Amino acid sequence: MAKKKITQLDLFSGIGGFHLGFEKAGYEVKSYFSEIDKHAIAVYKHQFKDAEYVGSVTNVRGSQLPRIDLITFGSPCQDFSLAGKRAGLAGDRSGLILEAIRLIGECRPSVFIWENVKGSFSSNDGQDFAAILQEFTNLGSYRLEWQLLNTSWVLPQNRERVYFVGYSTTPGGDWRGVFPIKEKPAGFNEGTRDAANVRALVAGAKSGGRHSTMTLLKVKSATSRGYEIAEEGDSINLTAINSTTRRGRVGKAQAQTLDTSCAQAVIKEDRIRRLTPIECERLQGFPDNHTAYGIYDGEVKKVSNTQRYKQCGNAVTVDIVALVAEAVKPLFK
Repeated sequence: MAKKKITQLDLFSGIGGFHLGFEKAGYEVKSYFSEIDKHAIAVYKHQFKDAEYVGSVTNVRGSQLPRIDLITFGSPCQDFSLAGKRAGLAGDRSGLILEAIRLIGECRPSVFIWENVKGSFSSNDGQDFAAILQEFTNLGSYRLEWQLLNTSWVLPQNRERVYFVGYSTTPGGDWRGVFPIKEKPAGFNEGTRDAANVRALVAGAKSGGRHSTMTLLKVKSATSRGYEIAEEGDSINLTAINSTTRRGRVGKAQAQTLDTSCAQAVIKEDRIRRLTPIECERLQGFPDNHTAYGIYDGEVKKVSNTQRYKQCGNAVTVDIVALVAEAVKPLFK
């Protein structure tokens, strides 16, 4: 079957998770990408040689671009995050979504996709999400759908994110709908996820239940007994490790939500260690060493581990994007 060819405007592009997810779903993608982090730009250029960089989202104009079929954006989420101060749309970073909405109006793509944190639903008592919906509605001629998806459905990381899809309702469009995507999508099986646990966490987990030689670790936690038990293959959140008020520190056979500093460790046999950059890439669905090199001023250079952790924590999950990309295939004219 021939690949569906699309032209993508990849806003707040990061390291290309949307681009890669659409490729994984069988598309041939030509990308114009917008980003301001120099390390993410370098990695994107290195991985997608035909992609064209278009600068900051505030400077991009639809009149400067060719026909755009798809606009994707995981706009900065710090002001929506449940862990942040919840400034919402009033925040300098999360307010940049309005620039993306402006470009949707200027480019009129067949499909646009916005990814953001679960907190975008509840920011400012839901008023921010309502305001965003109104802005999308004001564009006219787009049907809007959204769903909360979790990376844990396909990879061993607990990462809940809102995926919001808009698609054109002009004559010739397809109105069959995009969501819901089921927790166990077509082609998914438990064996696949179990294999991913071992591959992604490199934890040396043993089969057949607990063994007398299996490493067990008590981790302080605000539970009734004051701790949680971690064993081989589990992850541990290292943030404020001595706190007595935090709970849910142990991820059973999966990582917790990756952040930009990777404050997580994994238990392997007789030791505990921090997740590696490659493991973080795998947990987000990227190929090994996707973030290892970048093109800086025309020269290929290594990317520091600090930046690699940051890029993985900021990325969209490739495999989740691929599920959405598969669902929207009929919507492209």
